[in-house]
Parts: sequence; C-alpha cells; structure tokens
Amino acid sequence: MGIKKYKPLLPSLRFKTGIRNNKLTKMKPEKGLTISVKKKGGRNNQGRETTGSRGGGSKKHYRRIDFKRDKIGIRARVNSVEYDPFRGCWINLLFYADGEKRYILAPDGLNVGDSVISGPDVTIKVGNALPLVRIPLGTEIYNIQSLPGKDATLVRSAGCTAQILAKEGNYAHIRLPSSEVKLFRLDCYATIGSVSNSEHSSISSGKAGRTRWLGRRPHTRGVAKNPVDHPMGGGEGKSSGGRHPCSSRGLPAKGYKTRKKNKPGNKFIVRRRKKRRGGG
Repeated sequence: MGIKKYKPLLPSLRFKTGIRNNKLTKMKPEKGLTISVKKKGGRNNQGRETTGSRGGGSKKHYRRIDFKRDKIGIRARVNSVEYDPFRGCWINLLFYADGEKRYILAPDGLNVGDSVISGPDVTIKVGNALPLVRIPLGTEIYNIQSLPGKDATLVRSAGCTAQILAKEGNYAHIRLPSSEVKLFRLDCYATIGSVSNSEHSSISSGKAGRTRWLGRRPHTRGVAKNPVDHPMGGGEGKSSGGRHPCSSRGLPAKGYKTRKKNKPGNKFIVRRRKKRRGGG
C-alpha cells in the first residue's frame, strides 16, 4: 500500500491523491449482507434541519458488519478484501465452516485465504477475537466491546489501534487512540491487530466535487451571515464577530466543556486524553 499521485492532466488531478492497494478484491459486495439506506440530508423525523452542510452525495449500499464476533469456535476463511463506501478502512468477507457469510473490519496483515476464529481459547493471531482476560499485556487490539455481549463500539476507524496496559481485578486498563486510558471488563471481546488503511487520513480529495460525493455541502462561516442567522453575523464591513466564537445556536466553540459531570462512564476513565495544542 501507499499514497499515489496523479499526473495533472486536469486541474482537479493536480492535488488529488489516493490509496494504492493491490490486495483489494475486484468483486461486487455480498448481496445478502447489504441494505439500502435512505438519505436524510441532516433532517430529523420532523423534517427540521439539525445538522448543517449535509445533502446530496452518491448512492451507496450499507454493508452489515459483524461487530460482536459471536461465532465462537467456528473457523472462517477470508474470501475477499473489499472497499466500504461508509468507512475509511477495508472490510473482509468471511466464509464460515458452517456455510454462513459475514463482514468484519479488516485488520492490517490479514490477506485472502487466511483463517480467523473467535473464542476464549484461540491463539493470539491477527484477526482472531478473544476476551480481554485471554489477551497478553502490550498486545495491539481494535473493535473493543464496551459491555459484554454488545456490539463493539470502540477503535473502529481506519488506522486506529489500542493497547492493553494492565489488568487489575475484573478490569483491564486500555490505552485508546486518543491517549485516554480507560477500564474495560475482562469478559469484553476485542480483535487482535490494528484497523487497516492507516493512510486514509493523508489523502487529498483534489476537488470540491469529490467532497460532494460524500454528501458534504459547502459550509458558510458565521461572520459572513446576517445577525438573524448567526450570533457572529452582521457588522459594517468585514467584521470578526465582536464576541467569542460560537455556533449558530450560541454554544461556545472554543474551550467550553460539554461533557456531563455525572456521566456514568466517568468512573471508568483512569487518565484523560491529552489536550490538543492550537496553531499559532
């Protein structure tokens, strides 16, 4: 894999970059594992816009991903490495020994023809899913369950990985990609390895149209609007807003903490994430 550049035959190709991956399988997605998704354009069930700059985009089918990995003790073979329009990472199509087919998030290093398995007594191998109690310290993991038996909700983005730092009592200390250290129950499942396509964040779209294909419409600055549309709008000439930066609903945009103090998950956080330094 690597980042590929294009000859500037057109202005839209001058700054465009893409991912070079010769391991992607050229085949249509599994029909029984895809569903159609209705676009909402940032509107809620009442038809009111709740998220701005959304709409349009190309048609695409959602691939149903197996986040639980609950096929315990049944070995599966990797049939393909496919592109997913809803994700930055690749996905693997698994053919299980009992005839069932499922999609999983593809880790780095898992190729077509390899075998994977889930269970408490399986070997430590890329693509295998085990409970945290069976995974050695220092192992890189992804697709982590927050509660036993539920879908995995953490460490699923392209290139992300987490690491087990320690085990104490019924909990494991895991360092997440945000550098936050959090406690997880030892009977939660996780997958060995790191999420594929780590260079996803380095690509350049090259033109505005490629962003519109993703359903992202142009975003207008608040200071360029009228006072009736945004708190930072209006003013004679080019104004910088005249107040602290905020959203269209008046919520402060810089430094304002929105996390609830009595959130149930706060007690499982051992170390907070590091603060990002702003550019000068």
